[in-house]
Amino acid sequence: MERSKKKVQLWKKAIVHFALCFVMGFFTGFAPTGKSSSPIFSSQISPKNSPEQVEMLPQKQVTTTHANNVNRSLVVENPVPSPSRSKESEGVKLMEAEAEAEAEAEAEEKEETNLVPRRLVIIVTPTSTRDKSQVVLLRRLANTIKLVSQPLLWIVVERKSDSDEVSELLRKTGIMYRHLVFKENFTDHEAELDHQRNVALKHIEHHRLSGIVHFAGVSNVYDLAFFDELRDIEVYGAWPMALLSANKQKVIIEGPVCDSSQVIGWHLKKLNNETDAKPPIHVSSFAFNSSILWDPERWGRPSSVQQTSQNSIKFVKQVVLEDETKLKGIPPEECSKIMLWSLQLPTRHSQLAALDSNIARRYK
Repeated sequence: MERSKKKVQLWKKAIVHFALCFVMGFFTGFAPTGKSSSPIFSSQISPKNSPEQVEMLPQKQVTTTHANNVNRSLVVENPVPSPSRSKESEGVKLMEAEAEAEAEAEAEEKEETNLVPRRLVIIVTPTSTRDKSQVVLLRRLANTIKLVSQPLLWIVVERKSDSDEVSELLRKTGIMYRHLVFKENFTDHEAELDHQRNVALKHIEHHRLSGIVHFAGVSNVYDLAFFDELRDIEVYGAWPMALLSANKQKVIIEGPVCDSSQVIGWHLKKLNNETDAKPPIHVSSFAFNSSILWDPERWGRPSSVQQTSQNSIKFVKQVVLEDETKLKGIPPEECSKIMLWSLQLPTRHSQLAALDSNIARRYK
């Protein structure tokens, strides 16, 4: 009986022990751990550690080890340069950079020496209060001058009046200009225009404006290439111009006759027996370097010659006609090409003069 009791107790202890182990094992299976003991639970808990990914790990290790081997082989094939060699290479590079910089500087200097600065073009325009359409013609001339490349200075001379129409027009053009005003009264129209040109030349002489002077009438029409040719003038320049008259059905050419850029003669309106006399030159058919006004000795002329400074326009015309060898025909390749036209429109003053002459003829 005692033996049977002992056996029963042993079985009870074994069953309790087994039950405890079973319960412990059951609950420990649900507890989170760093590594999964079963592929089933691991697939349910973290899909990152799936069997497929676990199988990929050895391949990645193989590739990384292969890459490491490749990098090691590259390191072995390309040994690290010694400090002395690196310094030498740096010195060579610095010398090459300095040589390149010097070559670029020399190229820039050559380009700068080849560049020729543009001369200032000084355009002088007289006005007339007798012409009612002068503001319209002045605006048309301003539209042409606006297209000319800089530098350019436009000097407009006007008789003093209460109207500020010309001043407003000049302010709105966007052109660098100087508006000069005079007070004298004239009965002769041509004398008034010459006085205005003298006022402009006095201004140029007083301020020593260095450039090429050209007298542009309000009725002039230009080829834009004409102004580029003006900048190439050294001392004097002349060109043929076409005079278009509204009353006459013909075109009159005034100016020089050229052989290439050399002036060999002049277009004459009328033939006469005065072969030694110099032909009259139109004020718009020549240009000159402004320095002959305030520095005549620069061009080999004594300063005493400028005693005619009271009439600068007359002085300039005389100087231009004195020595034809210093004249440059424009354009130099084809001096006979017309690049300037003058529209001689009938004004009220000219119409009245023509009417008076017709009346005088009738009653003569």
